[in-house]
Amino acid sequence: MTEYFIQAFIYLCAAVIAVPLAKRFGLGSVLGYLIAGVIIGPVVGLVGEETDTLQRFAEFGVVMMLFLIGLQLEPRTLWSMRSRLVGLGGLQGGVTIVALMGAAMLFGLDWRLALTIGMILLLSSTAIVLQTLEEKGLTGTEGGRSSFAVLLFQDIIVIPMLALIPLLELPELARQARDLSAQAADATGSIDLVSGLPNWVYALLMLAAIASVVFGGHYLSRPLFRFVALSGLREVFTATALMLVIGIAALMSLVGLSPALGAFMAGVVLANSEFRHELMTNIEPFKGLLLGLFFITVGAGINFGLLAANWWLVALITVGFIALKAGLTYLLARLFGIYSRDRWLLTLSLAPAGEFGFVLISFSQQNNAMPAAIADLLSLVVAISMLLTPALFIFFDRVLVPRFGAGQAQREQDQIDERGRVIIAGIGRFGQIVNRLLVANGVETVVLDYDAKQVDNLRRLNIKSYFGDATRPDLLETAGINQAELFVIAIDDRERAVELVEYMHQRYPQVDLLARAYDQLHYYQLKQAGADHIIKETYLAALELGREALTRLGHHPFRATQLKRTFIELENQMAEDMYQSWVASTEEGMGPGYRELFMQQEAVMREAMQADRGDRHSVSERGWNPPPKGYADQLVDPEALPEER
Repeated sequence: MTEYFIQAFIYLCAAVIAVPLAKRFGLGSVLGYLIAGVIIGPVVGLVGEETDTLQRFAEFGVVMMLFLIGLQLEPRTLWSMRSRLVGLGGLQGGVTIVALMGAAMLFGLDWRLALTIGMILLLSSTAIVLQTLEEKGLTGTEGGRSSFAVLLFQDIIVIPMLALIPLLELPELARQARDLSAQAADATGSIDLVSGLPNWVYALLMLAAIASVVFGGHYLSRPLFRFVALSGLREVFTATALMLVIGIAALMSLVGLSPALGAFMAGVVLANSEFRHELMTNIEPFKGLLLGLFFITVGAGINFGLLAANWWLVALITVGFIALKAGLTYLLARLFGIYSRDRWLLTLSLAPAGEFGFVLISFSQQNNAMPAAIADLLSLVVAISMLLTPALFIFFDRVLVPRFGAGQAQREQDQIDERGRVIIAGIGRFGQIVNRLLVANGVETVVLDYDAKQVDNLRRLNIKSYFGDATRPDLLETAGINQAELFVIAIDDRERAVELVEYMHQRYPQVDLLARAYDQLHYYQLKQAGADHIIKETYLAALELGREALTRLGHHPFRATQLKRTFIELENQMAEDMYQSWVASTEEGMGPGYRELFMQQEAVMREAMQADRGDRHSVSERGWNPPPKGYADQLVDPEALPEER
């Protein structure tokens, strides 16, 4: 038992020392973890054979990461990504595999082994790239979104790769590989439900496992989470979240599928759940810790003896495949209209290999598709290329970004030193007006915005605002969300605005949520998420411009204002029915029922606009309009009336 404590202390101590130093020197946390692993492994020798076993455990951090990614993706969001996901991702995958396969065949390798190597080297590091993009605040850029789409496609095609690799068996390795596989199964006591089964039974088991994840996530998880939430114990909810992810990973492993992909599917299914933000909050710390441990084991597992004996071959393969992938990705980025620094961000993110390469290398050995010597060499190439991934991001930051004009540099979030009755997320053209009106009336506000340049510009005008991401729970806590009365959401990102409303509605129901919508669809999404009051940013301005247009076309100002009010009243009357129709629709809010209601509303609108309301003018409607010019001169003087008579 003491030995385990000592090993755990060594790993944690290495992380605690190396990662802060790496961050301080601008190297990023991922490179810090990798360097820590290299130091305690090959350099000092404090850890040894247990690294491989620990890496299998730490790979669960990748599973958790993909579960969290899935939680952030609704099916509609996936559909909106289809051009990048299938187009860019599919083309990049197909072209790169063919190119890598051709390069491997030039070295005299069998086409089956070359194809296996091409598939392994295609897969980039989802863990490192997404972690680094998030740290550097690049996830919302064009290059960041494109990188995420391609990485997501690569994670998805791991399943067909796992199905294809057994068909690429090398006959001369069959007996040796079967013996090694049997010995490994006996040694580890692994459970396998699919070995020896007919292909049709294996296919049915895979479909049943996938269906159970989708069905259970949609219909069974909500009652379970509601039951657990009633206990009021946060640790029980955390245990439930971990149980869900571990159970899905175990189920996928039993039927020979990727645990990471199963977790991703479950996350997508739960993306619309009211418990989504609670799940993310509970799993995030475990994900971060296990991913850090995974990166340490990658660094500690580098075989420097093999590297010393074959350094020229390892360098040639590593540099060669990174350059080949980078060149192809750069050309495809141009084809898809990705420009300047975003093109380079995508290129450098996808060039190295990734963690799933280790999984496919092991799987290839077990299925007679790769000799042990090539597997060891390829594992070293994958590990070194992963070690180079953070270095490529540093090259992007320090060389390419200044060249293309990054705009603002990344900086730490501001320390918030005040509280207010109202917190405003977003200080753009919309949030500014809201803030100025409130402050002018003596209302204390706390303004948050993630555009550092905008924050600095407003500070020069003596408008107090803070740099920070308003979607981060820790920042909201610092801003005093527990004491706030109102929360105004005026951020520019549609999806993040909806997510923020959902989170606030679930976590802080006592705070009134006022949100800005871009259009009618966004209005419905915010309403469904739980916003208390929503206004479309161009609605009132468009109505006012329409009123002015009617006036200039000959309508009396009173009549034009009357028509504008009628328009608002009729829209409000049918608003709830149209919202319910949108909720029930499966066609992005444009189902037959919604279209019929909209056409009914337009017909009623036209009829009401043509009606003469002269007999129903109220005092309030007339009172707004001042008398016409010269009206007083035309009045009869009461004192002059007798003389005139």
